[in-house]
Amino acid sequence: MSTLTAIHPRQALFGAEHRPHTLPVCDHYAGVEARMRKSLALQAEMAEEPGRAVFDVTLDLEDGAPVGGEHEQAEMVAELLNSPDNAWGRAGARVHAPSHRRFEDDVDTLIRKAGDRLAYLMVPKVANATEAQRAVEAIKASRVKHGVFHAVPVHILIETHKALQEVAEIAALPGVESLSFGLMDFVSDHRGAIPARAMSATGQFEHPLIVRAKLEIAAACHAAAITPSHCVVTEFKDKRALSTAATKAARELGYTRMWSIHPDQIAVIVEAFAPVSAEVDDAIEILQDAQAAHWAPISHRGVLHDRASYRHYWYVLERAWLTGQPLPIEIESSFFSG
Repeated sequence: MSTLTAIHPRQALFGAEHRPHTLPVCDHYAGVEARMRKSLALQAEMAEEPGRAVFDVTLDLEDGAPVGGEHEQAEMVAELLNSPDNAWGRAGARVHAPSHRRFEDDVDTLIRKAGDRLAYLMVPKVANATEAQRAVEAIKASRVKHGVFHAVPVHILIETHKALQEVAEIAALPGVESLSFGLMDFVSDHRGAIPARAMSATGQFEHPLIVRAKLEIAAACHAAAITPSHCVVTEFKDKRALSTAATKAARELGYTRMWSIHPDQIAVIVEAFAPVSAEVDDAIEILQDAQAAHWAPISHRGVLHDRASYRHYWYVLERAWLTGQPLPIEIESSFFSG
């Protein structure tokens, strides 16, 4: 094989500026210590190899902390982040909203005690782009203050009218890695104008205002090359409804990640966001043929392909790897090693 054909797909198709989609497709939330530990244990059990957890665990300070016990919750989460339970380094935390009196203490406690072990910080209920930027700057300032050189990515929860109006500006903020949609708070902000059914597994894909919000968030994320994360399905015992919702989120609305609020939801979400086997087989064949052709145009089964479609099939292969699907050893070693 010549020097040209040995070029890695990322370098050939995207160049040095390409940021790979490394976020797992499922983000699992836990707010009680016992459930946090169980979630981290399940993460280790389902992981494929070091650094390749198939879902993230978000340790929740916002809804998980009892009133009056917010600081103690932050201390406990920091201990968990530093413990052997966080074996894969894919645990983040949701802090209180920037307007909450405990926001600064949440951030300071977590970064001071466990900044090097934080995969990300989720910031909920930002009022607008200005508040989102202040939150990002506060997290960075805390890192500088405590000498934490590990960059802590920021995830932001879009659940207010103004934040949705300014979602493109929020998505483009340096340091922001992902945006999520806060379905229930967003519906509530409509003061009864949107029926409660719009918060259900099926209704959230039918009401025009909800679908519009989801699409605007996904579009803003893709334009900024960050990850759109889909909201929860609260009917956690109905796996069929969850699978249908997750499939719609991934296949129709362009989301590449989704929240889980119950351990039984994780495997369903991972399966729904994984590409089907036929897509993976096509991606392997097309990328191997393209590499052999020095990344020039090729014909595959009577269809012309060039770098535009190569990039699509690279993302398919990357998604298969992220969701733990088995890949040929030569693909694993040449495309995803290191």
